[in-house]
Amino acid sequence: MKLTDRIIELLEPTVVELGYELYDVEFQKEYDNWVLTLLIDRAEGVSLDDCERVSVAVDPILDEADPIEQAYYLSVSSVGIDRPLKKDKDFSRNIGKKIDVKLYAPLDGKKEMTGELVSFDADNFVLNAEIKNKTEERTVSRKACALIRPHIDF
Repeated sequence: MKLTDRIIELLEPTVVELGYELYDVEFQKEYDNWVLTLLIDRAEGVSLDDCERVSVAVDPILDEADPIEQAYYLSVSSVGIDRPLKKDKDFSRNIGKKIDVKLYAPLDGKKEMTGELVSFDADNFVLNAEIKNKTEERTVSRKACALIRPHIDF
């Protein structure tokens, strides 16, 4: 089992009990230190106090289970409004909304596109995107995407 999956299994019940969604877990080296980052969310949004509340609650669980061999810092953060679409529930939330898509390889000569999310399934999603100056429906493989996130107009 991957370390991040083990952390999710270990901490998700507590995070949910506190009223949050454990959106994702990242464990990566930042400069010379390892950092375990918990990304949390909830409908009302996430404040700094929410992040502290989750951190205080999960710290003793991590200390007791000791799933990480090396020293690390614990970070709890909001996923933010531009969070990537990874899970089905992320796609569901964005049906009818504009999304930005970055592809590993070009499609119709482009590696990036923006369009309205029409539908999705486990393998693909359908996007109304502007292709060659006209809006067309495109089916895109989820595996072909490097990044999918909500479009934000500034």
